[in-house]
Order: sequence, then structure tokens, then C-alpha cells
Amino acid sequence: MSEQEGMSLKNASSEATYPTSLGHATGLPPQEEADQHSNRPKGIGAMLGVLGVVYGDIGTSPLYALQSSVKTVGSVSHPAQAWEVMGLTSLTFWALMLIVTIKYVILIMRADHNGEGGIIALMSLAQRVCKTSFFRWVFGLVGIAGACLFFGDSIITPAVSVLSAVEGIEIAAPDASPFIIPIALVVLFGLFAAQALGTGKIGRAFGPVMLLWFFAIAIFGIRGIFYYPKILLALSPWLALHFIFTHGTLSFLALGSVVLSVTGAEALYADMGHFGRSPIRYVWLFFVFPALTLNYFGQAAQIIHDPNTLANPFFHLVPHWGQIPMLILATFATIIASQAGISGSFSLCRQLVQLGYLPRSRIIHTNAHEEAQIYMPSLNWILAVGAVILVLAFRSSSALASAYGIAVTGTFLCTCVLAMVVFRRVFQWTTLKTGIVFGFFFILDGIFFSANVLKIPDGGWVPLSIAIASTIIMTTWQRGRQLIRERQRADAVPVASFLTRLTQSKTTRVPGLAVFLAADPEVVPSALLHNLRHNRVLHDKILFVTVQTLDQPYVAPDQRLTFKELAPGICRIIVRYGFMEMPNLPLALSAIKEIEFDPIQASYFTSHDLVFRSKVPKMSLWRMWVFLYLLNNATPITEFFRIPPERVMEFGVRVAI
Repeated sequence: MSEQEGMSLKNASSEATYPTSLGHATGLPPQEEADQHSNRPKGIGAMLGVLGVVYGDIGTSPLYALQSSVKTVGSVSHPAQAWEVMGLTSLTFWALMLIVTIKYVILIMRADHNGEGGIIALMSLAQRVCKTSFFRWVFGLVGIAGACLFFGDSIITPAVSVLSAVEGIEIAAPDASPFIIPIALVVLFGLFAAQALGTGKIGRAFGPVMLLWFFAIAIFGIRGIFYYPKILLALSPWLALHFIFTHGTLSFLALGSVVLSVTGAEALYADMGHFGRSPIRYVWLFFVFPALTLNYFGQAAQIIHDPNTLANPFFHLVPHWGQIPMLILATFATIIASQAGISGSFSLCRQLVQLGYLPRSRIIHTNAHEEAQIYMPSLNWILAVGAVILVLAFRSSSALASAYGIAVTGTFLCTCVLAMVVFRRVFQWTTLKTGIVFGFFFILDGIFFSANVLKIPDGGWVPLSIAIASTIIMTTWQRGRQLIRERQRADAVPVASFLTRLTQSKTTRVPGLAVFLAADPEVVPSALLHNLRHNRVLHDKILFVTVQTLDQPYVAPDQRLTFKELAPGICRIIVRYGFMEMPNLPLALSAIKEIEFDPIQASYFTSHDLVFRSKVPKMSLWRMWVFLYLLNNATPITEFFRIPPERVMEFGVRVAI
């Protein structure tokens, strides 16, 4: 059927409520937002949930981050000196302080959109306060770029996290080193195969495991600090500045590895809708941040005390008797970190589908009571294949770390640009204040990004390639849909004209209720015209239904439907969803009060576009192939809108573009 008949993705900012208060940048009134998120976990349950879902990625960074940084500075013949290790440790600490604590926890997490966070929510919030279509397009492009980089991150995270944990075998059992790659592949396969089960039951164990993980890395970090107590001087920013000014270009290269310590910072903002900002902030400030700091300082002290431990400083912190248990715990922690990234990619992909940037995809709900718990088979196995290829190609976490940073820092830059707009226009910050605060973070993010650009030949090309491919797919899909809309608009019949002619005709009306999906509420659905042409009858009751996705996460129940009677027995209904919601058309139509609607008895009429290349094509041949592949593999509208397939009649329509 026509993509537009499946989903009208018009800009609905004119219907939205603009946020105005300084601390509450949402599109719903406070009470409605509270009701929307009333199912959030609270108290200790929220804290454990935050540990298990939000901090898995950044919590497992100690497995490889500091090791990668020190290796950048030192070499086999000239190992890093004590003051260099202290400088790198100071850089790591202040990266956590500036980027995670100040930028994300204190600032950006204030910019929620109907209680939701993440780069797509921030993009929508920035677009809603734009006065020109050009800037809406620019900010949309920035948001999409950040989303595409996140997909690259979602492929790299499972590979590097699982591989870095399994590499602990080299310390606990050196003879088992040849089995590292096979074991990592088995763990990855099990991880992605388990996605179909959903994260509901498994998720209850995530929090306690990560609680034990952070306690363990903090305790072993304290143990390491005793090797060289002077490492605590690295809390001073002067050591970081001294390292930068002394090393010059080399310090620039080192920053490309230091940024690995803040991978996963975006998750704090992206998962805000699940837990709220307060639990995420408290857990970071009073538990996760101190635990990470202690472990990084312990690793640094140990490296200074014994440079040979640089081979794997994380596991060398652990006494011999605890290395096997720590290896098992690290494996579980990296699985949890990977799980968070995979689940985040499912959620992001669903948002992009809802906003019209990607074709409809099969979405399986793994929990009947939690709308956010979903499984997308096609995306899951794309991520799985990508992660397996990376493990086989790079074969070590240190080599794969080179591919990691550019995806993370690229997303940081995109978030910073959008946040600058939101804080200036929504929070009413002055231009000077906005420029000073976010200008500083933009420069900082730009330095980290530039440092990782140098790693493109060593692996940075991986996330860039994924991001470019994803952008091509999204822009091709949008362009193809635009051409289809233009062709349909040229052949469209206005509703007013159709109703006038209908009253003058002698069309036979038969008993029943017919639902015609309409892209544009002002024109007659092509499925109705084809039905009338072939069957020469109309039902007694006809509904023209248009589904709109608004640029806000959720839609209040009283704003879900708009009903209007156009003529006797013919009604127009507009159904609205937020980009965080999953459409359920029969359920939405059942809420109509003006007419009696029985979803079991209703018949649904759709049209399926049979697209082919016109004599004067408006799309290049290779992009046409991409678009047709996406169109032909899109999930059927019956499944996406949860329409009973046995109640659907579909008409094929040839469209030349």
C-alpha cells in the first residue's frame, strides 16, 4: 500500500504545546506527564534499574579505556613514565567530570521532551522552536547524523565489551588464550539470540549484578591505589593541563583514547524516560562516578608500580584467587552493557520509523504490559552480524577501541548543537550565556572528535561507514516517499468534490463498516476509488482514517482522536501518536464515542504501491534500487498498525517515479 496511506508524518508542531518553564521543557502539562510516566520504578527499584540499564556501557569502560590511553603514550622500549600515567589519569577523571557530570547530568538532562530524553527527542524539541523550514531541516539532519552514529556504536559496543571481558582468560589461564575469539563469538551469539525472549525477566537481575560489579571495581581500585598513593594527586586538573602542554601532538592522540572512558554517557539522557532524571543523577553522583574514579586511579597506581601489568591492568588489580570470579562477573557486566545498547537501538529505530525516516519494520512486543519492551528481528540480526564481523576482523579489544571513539564523540557533537538551540530558545538563556557554556562543550567535544578522526585508518572508518550507509538509506527512503506523494497528489480527488458527485450518483450502499486509510485527510483514499471502480458499491458506514505521528514522544488520551462527520454515513477520523508510541489502530478506533465501532466486524481497505521507474526518472538508478528494496521489504501495514489481516482488502496501484 502507499506508505503515506499507512502513516501521515506531517509536521504537527502547530498542535503542540511549547515548553516555557526553565526546569520543565515538556510538551504536556505537568499532571499529564506525571500520568504518562506513572509506571516508572521508584525508590530502591529505580536505583537498581538505573544501574542495570543506564550504566552498563560506561561502567565497563575500565576494562579497556585506561590501558588504551597509556599504550598511546608509551611503547615496549619506552614505557610511560609515572607523571605521564598520572596526567592521563587526571584527563580521564576530568573527562568524566566535565562531559558526564556537568554536560549531561547537570545540564542536558534538564531538556526533557514530555519526560523523554535522547537525541531524537532533543531534535524534535529543537525543531519545534525553529521559525524557518531551513533550520528545521538542518536540525533534523544533525539529529539523524547522531542517530546513525548511535547505530554504529550499538554494533561496536557488544563486540568490544564482550571481547575485553573474555580477554581476562589470558590472566587467569594463559593456556586458554587461543579460545578467546571462539568464546567471544559464542557469548555474542547467545546474547543476540536471547533478544527474542525480551528483557523483562532478565532485567530484574541486571541491577543486582551491576551493583556487585561497581562494588567490586571500587574495592579493587582502592587496593591498587595503595601501590602508589600519590596517584590521588591526579584529582588536580593541573596534572592534566601539564600533560597536554608538555606532550603537544601526542596528548592530542591520547585524547582519542581518553574519550573511551565516557562511552555510554548518552545513555544517561536517552534512558531518562524510563526512570526519570533524579534516580539517574543520584546513582551517578554518589555511586557510579566514585566507583569508576577509584578503579581508574587503582589501575594507574598499579601501572606505575609495575609497568608489566599494562598488558591487562584491570584484571591485574584482582588477586589471583578472585580472577576467575571477576572474569565471570565482567562477562555478565559486558553482556548487560551490550544489552542496553541493543535495546536502545530497538527504541531508536522505532522512533525513526514512527517519524518516517525508515520503512515500517516488524516489531514484536515482548511484554504485554510494557510498551517500551520490544524486539526487532531484522535489526537484531544486522547488529549481530556486524558485531561478529568486527570480532573476527580486529581480534582484540585494544584494536577495536580505535573504532569506538569516533561514534561516541560524533554523537556528543550532535547533542551539543541541538542542546545549544534548546537552551537558547526554550530555556530562554541569553546568547552570551549559551555561547560560553555550550561553546566550551562544543570545543571540548570537537577536540575529542578530531583526536579520533586520526584513528580512521585504524578502525574509525567502521562507525563512519555505518553512519554514512544509514544516512543514505534514510535520505533515499524520504526522497522516494516524497516522489510517491507528489504523484499521488497530482491524481488525488478532493473529498468535497467526491461528496458532491456522490449525492448525485446512484451508487449502491451495502451494510457494513469500511475503514479506508488516507494519507491526506482532504483527499479521497485511492483504495476507495478502486473499490468503487471494481465493485461499484459503498458501505453504509465509511471511515476515512489518517494516522499522524507528532513530533513529541506521547499524545494525551484526549488528543488521540479527532472526529468529523462529512456526510451521512461518511466520517473523517484523525488518529495521533507520539514517536515513542506503537500504533494500535483497532484499539484507537474503539474509543470513538460518536459511532459504534466493532473492530471484529470492520473491513479495512488499503492500497499497495507498485512503484516503477518513469521515462523521465527523478531518482538515480542505484537509489531507485535501494528504495524499491526498502519498500518491498517493509512490514505490511496490517502488522504495523495491528490490524487483523483477515479483515483487510488490498488494491495494487502502479506508481511511476
